[in-house]
Amino acid sequence: MNVHARVSAPMIAPLLAIAIEKLAARMEGRIVTADAADYDPLRAIAHSNWDHRPLFVARVASARDVADMVDFARRHNLELAVRSGGHSVCGHSGSQDGVVIDLRELNSLDIDLHNMTAWAGSGLTAGDLTRALDPHGVAVGFGDSATVGIGGITLGGGVGYLTRKFGLTLDSLIAAEIVTAAGSILSVDESHSPELFWAIRGGGGNFGVVTRLCYRLNPLPAFTGGPLVLPATPAVLSGFIAAAKAAPDELSAILLAMPAPPMPFLPPDVIGTTVLIGMMAYAGPDDDAQRALAPFRALAEPVADLVRPGPYSMMYLPEDPSMVPALSIRTLFKDDFDQDDADTILRQLERCDAPMRMAQFRVLGGAAARIPADATAYAHRDAAMLVAFLAMDGSAEAAARHDVWTESCVAMLGGAQRGTYVNFLGEQGSDMISRSYAGATWQRLREIKRRYDPTNLFRLNQNIPPA
Repeated sequence: MNVHARVSAPMIAPLLAIAIEKLAARMEGRIVTADAADYDPLRAIAHSNWDHRPLFVARVASARDVADMVDFARRHNLELAVRSGGHSVCGHSGSQDGVVIDLRELNSLDIDLHNMTAWAGSGLTAGDLTRALDPHGVAVGFGDSATVGIGGITLGGGVGYLTRKFGLTLDSLIAAEIVTAAGSILSVDESHSPELFWAIRGGGGNFGVVTRLCYRLNPLPAFTGGPLVLPATPAVLSGFIAAAKAAPDELSAILLAMPAPPMPFLPPDVIGTTVLIGMMAYAGPDDDAQRALAPFRALAEPVADLVRPGPYSMMYLPEDPSMVPALSIRTLFKDDFDQDDADTILRQLERCDAPMRMAQFRVLGGAAARIPADATAYAHRDAAMLVAFLAMDGSAEAAARHDVWTESCVAMLGGAQRGTYVNFLGEQGSDMISRSYAGATWQRLREIKRRYDPTNLFRLNQNIPPA
């Protein structure tokens, strides 16, 4: 391999170029530098707020490749980013002039229905794994996007359509393979390196590069779900939240208050007006689902009702791969919610000029709340609801403007007093990161960080500094 550098690409010193050639020669995968035809698509991430140009992208093919990349970055004092789905809300899936470990080729999947487990490569997406499990009547609960990488969502928590029935995504994680900052390849679980296993369930990518994840499979022989579109009034919005809190654990819902997108099932005169889109997910027989859904349908005459029996993967709505928006997001956990809060939110949506803006509500509780608070590093077991404000536009400049809007929305609901959900945590500073973990959890994470990554090599994340 010859390493060249275009004028617009990061400059590579001769000695470093030789080191990269030697590294490439022993890899199972390949190194992609700026002169490669696929450099630009491979360095791209899900949001256009950032345009990072790494020294190279390492398309790793094994845990051994990952260990080589970690060792290389450490020895050459290079910034290290880890990319799978590329959905980091802070752009941490890329690096300017550093090294990007691209996990997408780590896409193996071994499903063991006898033991109800699955070993999955961390390059898989939530959609990949969900579609593979559907025919077997089993599931692992992820979030609401098919293109999110399983590693990132799992290590930070995983709040989605099966949270109330089966817990967070990380609650289904029973083992993992991880490459540490020392270049060691470890298999961790409750019996092997238990402190590290505890930390990666909620502590994000601070402790190493997870290359494979072993999930406990949850039985899901019957499922009913889909969008229920309701008129956006304060009474309907607050009533929906109350109904979701009172629903059986089998029903999880993610509610979106947003301008109606141009979907074929919506009347033309509704497009562009604010509506409530309830993504309803019932883990159980359809007869039971219909009874659980009745209080929501009674709130108002639905604008559209596409809730139906089917495979769990149908919950993932189509995504346009050409859409790479600049994202602004702020979140808070909230327990109480009334009609005045609903009115405030709907008014705030009208004050934002982003072409796509929304308030998103994820009602928690159920199985996720029954796990002891100190069982994992996830710090919000007792929270009733996660509220997110998102704005998507076409430029980093617009995103900066919309950050002011999302911040004001959170402030009007009382602020993120207890921190927030780390997978949705934007560039809000180290104080917000520390507040997003309980005091004892934060200190325990810092001690584990000191043991496994004392120089903070893995710092492109919601960073936990070594103690």
